[in-house]
Amino acid sequence: MFSHVMLGSNDLERSKTFYDAALGALGCPPATPDPKGRLFYSHDGGRFIITKPIDGKPATGANGGTIGFLASSPEAVKAWYEAGAAHGGTPIEAPPGPRETAMGTLHLAYLRDPDGNKLCAFYKEG
Repeated sequence: MFSHVMLGSNDLERSKTFYDAALGALGCPPATPDPKGRLFYSHDGGRFIITKPIDGKPATGANGGTIGFLASSPEAVKAWYEAGAAHGGTPIEAPPGPRETAMGTLHLAYLRDPDGNKLCAFYKEG
C-alpha cells in the first residue's frame, strides 16, 4: 500500500543522529543523503525519508499521527527505544514492553523524534 513515508525536520543533522541510531537498532543502515540533503533510509523493501519542508515553513509533528517501525523481536523493540532515547528522542507513553490487545501480545515502545513526530517500534508475538 505504501511506497514510502516522509517526515519534515528542522535540523537534518540532528535527525540523522537520531534516526541512524534508532533505525540502526532495527538493522537499518545509516541514511544516504541525496543532493538536496534529504535523508533516505531503505530497509526490507521500505523507504523512510527525512527532509526540510518544501514550503519553507517549520516542520511540525502530526497531532494524532504515529509512524510504526516493525521490529524483529521484543529485544529489538527495547534496543530501538534505548538508542532513540540516547540520541535525542523523547520517551512517551508507557515504558517499552508487552501489551495484551485484541490482536494478541504486542511489544511496543514509543518515542517522539527531535522534531516531535510520534514513533513506535512494534513486534507481534506468534
